Amino acid sequence: MGTGPEAHFAAACDLMAMIDEMIDGAILVDRDVRIVWSNDKHVWFNDERMASLGLRSPADLVGRPVEQVIPHSRMREVVETGRSLPLDIMRYGDHTLLVSRLPLRDEEGEVIGAIAFALKNSLTYLRPIAERFNTLQTRLARVEQELAASRAPKYTVENLIGFSPAMLRVKRLVRKAGQSGSGVLLLGETGTGKELVAHAIHAASDRADRPFVGVNVAAVPENLLEAEFFGVAPGAYTGAARQPRPGKFQLAHGGTLFLDEIGDMPLPLQAKLLRALQEREVEPLGSNRLVPVDVRIIAATSRSLSDMVRTDAFRADLYYRLNVFPIHLPALRERKEDLEMLATHFSERVAAGLNQPMRDLTPAALDALRGHDWPGNVRELANVIEQVYVRTEGSRIEAGDFADILPPAAVRPPSPHRPRPLAEAMDELERSLILEALREAEGNKLRAARSLGLSRTNLYAKLHKHGIAAS
Repeated sequence: MGTGPEAHFAAACDLMAMIDEMIDGAILVDRDVRIVWSNDKHVWFNDERMASLGLRSPADLVGRPVEQVIPHSRMREVVETGRSLPLDIMRYGDHTLLVSRLPLRDEEGEVIGAIAFALKNSLTYLRPIAERFNTLQTRLARVEQELAASRAPKYTVENLIGFSPAMLRVKRLVRKAGQSGSGVLLLGETGTGKELVAHAIHAASDRADRPFVGVNVAAVPENLLEAEFFGVAPGAYTGAARQPRPGKFQLAHGGTLFLDEIGDMPLPLQAKLLRALQEREVEPLGSNRLVPVDVRIIAATSRSLSDMVRTDAFRADLYYRLNVFPIHLPALRERKEDLEMLATHFSERVAAGLNQPMRDLTPAALDALRGHDWPGNVRELANVIEQVYVRTEGSRIEAGDFADILPPAAVRPPSPHRPRPLAEAMDELERSLILEALREAEGNKLRAARSLGLSRTNLYAKLHKHGIAAS
């Protein structure tokens, strides 16, 4: 027997004859993707199509381009690329076929054609595969939904509780930051709600449907920070996984990356973070490949970065990169007007979590809360309310319930006081809002009036009413 293409085609035909019981049809093409052979029970032998081509039997197919008979054939792809397609699901007429396509090569390894065959009883073979595939697809979809939910913003501006002048200013800035694509730096003491505000800014932005990924810099060991941020290439170090592990930048691609306690970041990593922000690309640990990333940075710190810059503990160039849109979050002692609303919110939340009836706070209990300085801020208040539920009983929260929780100085008998008239309280609030609007507008009366929803004439009338200089 010769060694030319004809010999190879003959050997392929003999092979098809040997597995005849397993296949429903087979076809051979040459390097020009023209049919050189097909078996006589060819499953692709469509009577209507054959009739339209003037063909009466599989033998009449020889010499025809394969696409004339099978319009969506992938045999040309196999011949041109030399790559096999060992398993493919194909629809042809009323048939659902499980098809294998393999290149045919000569002694030098050159592609001289290709062979395709359809397994007999394809649906029987396909059913368990399809069922398994559908099961895996369902599981994957569920995992993707759960992951998307975990990366979605948990809070919006509406979750920022309080109507004190300080909180109204924060809410206004959060909305403004949401409309901007610039970096945001959240400043404030521990427990003031910086992560909640970061979520709210993301939810108010055009990235709201993309991931929100947060990382607490202070909580990650220094030797793991680079891998945490930029990811790890396969085999980057002993014990590293064989699959690449994406970092926070890759996970947040298209969305927002929240860097909590940024002041605790080591100087060497600050340089790499700055480069990632400037070049919009990261280099995974153990890799020489640069990965493009598109993230918006919201950073937060309870430390004074400006002081750290002066002492060379924080890079000045990174500080200026982050400090584009600063927002200062007030301490709880600076907005005690919100104490009652916050305490009620936490009481409702804790009661639901413990499956207990909600307990209202008495006026004396609220006075006790107002008498405390709250060094731990809102987080401390939430903890105090939960302790009350766990450690005391009663239908309401009394001042005495804080006896073993708050310092004695805070828990004192309420001093007699006259309730403030509503008009007086409303005037004070209106005056503070006008002053805040004027500060935001840098003294521009027209801008201040618009931000308050007033006409310029009405604003001047209120300035006169509250004794605020109009000049």
